[in-house]
Amino acid sequence: MTQTLELLTRRAETMDSIRGIVRTMKTMSAINAAPYEQAAHAIEAYRATVLDGLHAFLTVEGPLPEVSENAAERVTIAFGSDHGLCGNYNELLAKEVQRGPGDEAPTRVICIGAQLEDALAGQGISADTALLPPANVDGLGRLAGRLITLIDDIQGARGGAGMTVSLVFMQRVEHGRQAPVTRRLLPLDPAMTGALAARPWASRSLPTFSLSPGHMLAALVRSFLFTELFLAAAEALVTENAARLARMQQAERAIDDRREELAGEMRQLRQSEITTELLDVIIGFEALKSHRTKRSDDKDS
Repeated sequence: MTQTLELLTRRAETMDSIRGIVRTMKTMSAINAAPYEQAAHAIEAYRATVLDGLHAFLTVEGPLPEVSENAAERVTIAFGSDHGLCGNYNELLAKEVQRGPGDEAPTRVICIGAQLEDALAGQGISADTALLPPANVDGLGRLAGRLITLIDDIQGARGGAGMTVSLVFMQRVEHGRQAPVTRRLLPLDPAMTGALAARPWASRSLPTFSLSPGHMLAALVRSFLFTELFLAAAEALVTENAARLARMQQAERAIDDRREELAGEMRQLRQSEITTELLDVIIGFEALKSHRTKRSDDKDS
């Protein structure tokens, strides 16, 4: 009985230690998500400036020509996690990559995160390039720049032939949930460029620029790609930490439930020990009382 009580005590102490670790990880997830969310809000202002520049360009040069999307090369850039403890986060992303835009599988996959690379392998998809997620906010810009370089390299290897590039990442949805989303990166969304071209120019002075139209458009598109990649990476990291926070909250509740169960078992064992000791005292007292009564009867006889 004493050994069992000691075992339960050790288990309760282990639960207390695990709860401390889970609480620390929950706090770290909440703290880590905040800077990435602030970075996403900051880059949105830059994105609005880039779109204003594209609006000015389209006002002067007119709408962009339509680009055929029937390209042999379909590139998908998937933003996953490099650490675990976030549930089926990477598995959902891998399934989204497998479906691809229009239910067409990609011919080339650029993967961010070792955990996502393993999840893609589980779906039978081999990543052509695997990159590490940013370790901090400063790494978001470096990752976006690296991805633009990879896109340029793929485009250069194809001799300038057309290709489509899509982004796959986890996005926050209503009621605090998350869902994988596929966003078109290249060619530029014709609905977006068409809306910019159709929007009237607010100023009485027409915009002008000193660069040639080709160089100006290339600079604007490159800046737009940077903002889209930056935003996708930031959103992926926010949702990853949110997913880990949710799992840690579930683990904390499960640990608290187990601690209550152990505490109940310990109370029952202690009560059982007390009851056993009381019964031993009562039985001993009754035996002693019976023995004394018998001796008294023997003397009287």
